[in-house]
Amino acid sequence: MEERNDGVDEPGWDVDPEDEISSVVEMVGHQLRLRREVAGMTVAQFAVAIGYGEDLVRKVERGARIPRPEYLDKVDEVVGAGGFVSAMKKEMREARYPKRVRELAKLEERAAEVAVYASHGVHGLLQTEEHSRVVFRARQPAYSQEEVERFVTARTARQSIFGREPAPSLSFVQEEAALRRPIGGTMVWRQQLERLLEVGELPHVTLQVMPIDCEAHPGLDGDIEVLKFGDGTAVGRSDGAFNGRPVTEPKQLRILELRYGIIRAQALTPRETRTFVERVLGET
Repeated sequence: MEERNDGVDEPGWDVDPEDEISSVVEMVGHQLRLRREVAGMTVAQFAVAIGYGEDLVRKVERGARIPRPEYLDKVDEVVGAGGFVSAMKKEMREARYPKRVRELAKLEERAAEVAVYASHGVHGLLQTEEHSRVVFRARQPAYSQEEVERFVTARTARQSIFGREPAPSLSFVQEEAALRRPIGGTMVWRQQLERLLEVGELPHVTLQVMPIDCEAHPGLDGDIEVLKFGDGTAVGRSDGAFNGRPVTEPKQLRILELRYGIIRAQALTPRETRTFVERVLGET
């Protein structure tokens, strides 16, 4: 007998009714219910056929639960949709991410160049899944388990940028202090350092560390991020400039690029950075 997957209590897949994406999830749920009804199946029969619990089927059909990719594949197979239902996987995967993360991910997906200075923590694109989970759990007021898993999944998904074709040019400058903080304990810390070494070897990635003994540099008042697109446009943001809001004006972008250029010049070279990370890893 096929094992049933109730999946109702699994964190990270419930819909936030305040999020505009909830209407999309509701529409997909409506389509799935129509497919089931056209197939002449009750909820109970359908649940048995696809191997999921009745409660989960009901939640998905009323738009209260984001269907997982494997759920959609199974529905497609059972109702004979010929790939129509499976084609919804991308939208539903993205629906799981919080709104602000979806917006950032869309920008990163289009970017031809990404330049990042991370002032206090390991940048999200560089974090391991467990490192991200510890960081989100440490936030106050505390996130719910559901919220933590949504944020972790979204952050991890953004890292598909490293395997994108054509490959974008990615440049990161990390503060040394962030790499010395043993977030999550020794094992999680070591995995994070190993991840940095792995990413730093990619041909389209430049990774540098800003050493603590650098007395002053233009990034002391916060993170800097600049994304450039293939059509010649760009967007940037810095904690310490323009009230932290995103900017697109060439004059403002030049200021951020100037600051980032000086930061890169003062940081360790990529080769020195690798040696440094290996040394810290050896000390853990």
